[in-house]
Amino acid sequence: MNIITRKFDTLVIGAGGAGLRAALQLSHADAKVAVVSKVFPTRSHTVAAQGGMNAALGNVTPDNWHWHMYDTVKGSDYLGDQDAIEYMCRAAPDTIIELEHFGVPFSRLENGRIYQRPFGGQSQNFGGDQAARTCAAADRTGHAMLHTLYQQNIRAKTHFFDEFFAVDLLKNKAGDVLGAIAYDIETSEKIIIEAKTTLIATGGAGQLFRTNTNASINTGDGMAMALRAGIPLQDMEFFQFHPTGVAGKGMLITEGVRGEGGYLINCDGERFMERYAPHAKDLASRDVVSRAIAIEIREGRGCGSNKDHVLLKLDHLGSDVIKKRLPGIRDTSLTFLGIDPIEEPIPVFPTAHYTMGGIPTNRNGEVVVPMGIGGEEVIPGLYAAGECACASVHGANRLGGNSLLDIVVFGRAAGNHIIDFLKSHHYHQILADDCIDEALARLERWENPLHKQDEESNNSSESYSVPQLKEELQQVMEEKCGVFRTEKVLAEGVEKVKQIKDKFEHAYITDHSVIFNTARVEALELENLIEIGLATVISALARKESRGAHSRVDYEIRDDESWMKHSLYYMNDHRLNYKPVHTKALSVDTFPPKERVY
Repeated sequence: MNIITRKFDTLVIGAGGAGLRAALQLSHADAKVAVVSKVFPTRSHTVAAQGGMNAALGNVTPDNWHWHMYDTVKGSDYLGDQDAIEYMCRAAPDTIIELEHFGVPFSRLENGRIYQRPFGGQSQNFGGDQAARTCAAADRTGHAMLHTLYQQNIRAKTHFFDEFFAVDLLKNKAGDVLGAIAYDIETSEKIIIEAKTTLIATGGAGQLFRTNTNASINTGDGMAMALRAGIPLQDMEFFQFHPTGVAGKGMLITEGVRGEGGYLINCDGERFMERYAPHAKDLASRDVVSRAIAIEIREGRGCGSNKDHVLLKLDHLGSDVIKKRLPGIRDTSLTFLGIDPIEEPIPVFPTAHYTMGGIPTNRNGEVVVPMGIGGEEVIPGLYAAGECACASVHGANRLGGNSLLDIVVFGRAAGNHIIDFLKSHHYHQILADDCIDEALARLERWENPLHKQDEESNNSSESYSVPQLKEELQQVMEEKCGVFRTEKVLAEGVEKVKQIKDKFEHAYITDHSVIFNTARVEALELENLIEIGLATVISALARKESRGAHSRVDYEIRDDESWMKHSLYYMNDHRLNYKPVHTKALSVDTFPPKERVY
């Protein structure tokens, strides 16, 4: 088969904040960089980040990067790797200043310094008073960052393959990753992109769940590509549910609302978070607030005719604060609910938000896999950064404001390490002869524009449409792997997702969405989601403790003796392995596990 081949120093898969920050670093170093994105870059999901990015600048309250590190370790429920967390928190202030110089239009204080708002899980002096650490551009911080990084990449002449779908990684006979095969969504033309180094930056997999804050593009493509290449996924049982999604719809209501002084109430008008987090209250960590809301509703104190949500009250902030600091939230509430938060509260409920696990990496962004007892092996030339990666700085629960920080710090770190790697790897290696066979087989399955069997077959019990199966997967994950989990429910989830994988062998695409090959892309995305779903629910079933976002009703206590370790899921045999948490920091005293209260 005659397939176009292009060669670059580095292939970046994904054009969100992590991919664009790495690409910019490389382009500035005169590397030849290709960025493959299945949407136009400024539609990448980083654009949806609202509240801000954490850095201990101390512009509003006294602050210190070491305090930020403590809060992040505590927020992770002590599953985060403390060397990577130290690296991220130390780098944060300089990273913000660098973004400011790139042109990110941060909101300002009256003295001209960058505005910082309080966010959940932040403290001064290792657990003391509330800190204000989150640098914000109103409530559209991700939008401002992504557009700035894209403009800087255009200036640096980064090469973009817009609206191309990366299908699979390509290897040589030694198993080294040497690029990827991609698919032009508009024309269905295939292209091989050979690269000396490859960075996966494809974001999370929030589309696993029926109600989520994620864009429809968040289907875990890069993570599934890694699985098919024999790389395990780390800590997939830890999926964050954001406490304040629009009830019944899922759109995100930023934590910045509570940072500005908003608070949650139940049907009795009670500020119930005082019961669950007496000190931090509404600015407790996200897993704590999500569970509190779920308990309030379960115990009959929910709001509305069905008592299925709580209310987020911010009318007391005044119209000036809401219009200046939270304009996007007001627009969302008006558009989707017909409610003006200046006048009445917003109905909210926890919604699937963030993948804390992912492709295992070190703090340089290099993909690492376990070897032997306690050892790790770096996969030469393969990197991952952003939500698809697991450094692990978020551990069992991510603090709000640390995701934008994560993507920029580790995108830049990966870029720097790639620059060094290229200095000693001047030439392209030879691809294996059969390296594209599996990817081509997956593509060719959907080559027929309609990919329909005869109508009788499609109407049989052995044939399923792609949208039908995706809806079934999302429903199963929401019901069987949600905020609260039990052995029985998780075991049912494992079997149901396996059944969906079997059904996918009999899936077909219909003619209603063939325009621009979107039906084919949806089929490939669903295949990816199924593999990520299995990784998530199998890992969750195995972890018999409650830690961070993983809340087991049947194992309510965090068990550091047995479970202070990272899980690693392998696709081929659904096998789980484990590796120790890096509890040693780079240059400071570490924070030993203790009871986590707010």
